[in-house]
Amino acid sequence: MSRDDPLYEDGNLVQFYDLENGWGPDFDFCAGLAAGARSVLDLGCGTGELAAKLAETCEVVGVDPAAAMLAVARARPGGDRVEWLEGDARDLRLDRRFDLILLTGHAFQVFLTPEDQLAALRTIALHLNPRGRFIFDSRNPAVEEWREWVPEESREEITHPKLGAVEAWNDVAYDPATGIATYETHYRVVSTGQHFSATSQIRFTPKDELEALISEAGLHVTQWYGDWQGGPCTADSKELIPLGGLVQLA
Repeated sequence: MSRDDPLYEDGNLVQFYDLENGWGPDFDFCAGLAAGARSVLDLGCGTGELAAKLAETCEVVGVDPAAAMLAVARARPGGDRVEWLEGDARDLRLDRRFDLILLTGHAFQVFLTPEDQLAALRTIALHLNPRGRFIFDSRNPAVEEWREWVPEESREEITHPKLGAVEAWNDVAYDPATGIATYETHYRVVSTGQHFSATSQIRFTPKDELEALISEAGLHVTQWYGDWQGGPCTADSKELIPLGGLVQLA
């Protein structure tokens, strides 16, 4: 995971993030999980939309390695209710435990090696209350979603509140040996032609590998979901979403 990916660190690119990644079914699902929780740790909180909402009813800590994303989070309505921390999920150590730990927006996929993924999962285990729950999402590699991340499939027009119409598209190269997709994100302001772009990487991890890593971290899964509507996880589900907790020792 790079701390200097301009997609998350460059304010010129961060300004488009919520336009494409705003509130959706994942946030609805997590808000339901958070009902009754006294404390929530939002790892990879991004621009903080979910964390700020959850902080209306419980204590919330939002963590992200990107200062530009946290700047948006702190400035949003309700941002003053959240404790925002610049940090990396692989080595975060707060000496605190939480009722619910979230890692949404496919943030788990930015960890590009099994070692980094295991480190993030161990961080979850270290910060989870004995009866607490965790949830995260990762795209199912069997669906090969990266095939849609090419200009002819991904091109769309979005509306920026200040810049007006913006043309957005992606391009991608996928390495089957590592499961890593290297993808480009492009934004072109229609009125001026101004062009912003970034190159990022994410890893597509098969379900059996995720299961092994989760177990090695001292966690267990009580339910696998295949989407954020609570559908079952099948071989052709777009998402791999584990909900679980700490392994309870006898």
